[in-house]
Amino acid sequence: KDLSYQAGCGRQTPVRRPRALSACKAVVHEVLVMTKGTCYAGLAARFAALVIDFLLFCAMFFPITRMAKGVWLMSASDHRWASGWVVFDPICLVFLVVIVVYYVAFEAFAGATLGKWALGLRVVSLNGTKPGLRRSMIRNVLRLVDSLPTLNILGVILILTSSQNARFGDRVAETRVVHRC
Repeated sequence: KDLSYQAGCGRQTPVRRPRALSACKAVVHEVLVMTKGTCYAGLAARFAALVIDFLLFCAMFFPITRMAKGVWLMSASDHRWASGWVVFDPICLVFLVVIVVYYVAFEAFAGATLGKWALGLRVVSLNGTKPGLRRSMIRNVLRLVDSLPTLNILGVILILTSSQNARFGDRVAETRVVHRC
């Protein structure tokens, strides 16, 4: 029997529908129930926000690198420690810490990075509130997983195949990126 369920007054009542129509309506109903009017941010909007954040980092890091190292962009020879595949400099570690703190703090306490804010996006927990520090840390640490095998391919695939456009970090942290209403 092909039965769909219709919600009403705290109970579900079976409703018979033609098979093809029933399947389509079930999918639409499921998406509407999951989203409840929420518009999840797609890949293009999320990428654009990332580009804005990247440009802000460049505007901050390039002048600092120029003042500290005398160059705008560091090559392997400009780093303090460069040996074979290992290239490292303390200024790079500082920049990495700034980037991690930026994403975690802005998403936890403001609900958006400056790039997301500029595009009208925000990070929310599944109940619609700001994610808080724990969820923000989880979703941002898991960027490492989303970036596998390279160029964020796993994250892109998960966003494109999810009805809520959620990457792995979003799923584990129980957060979503949505358009601000």
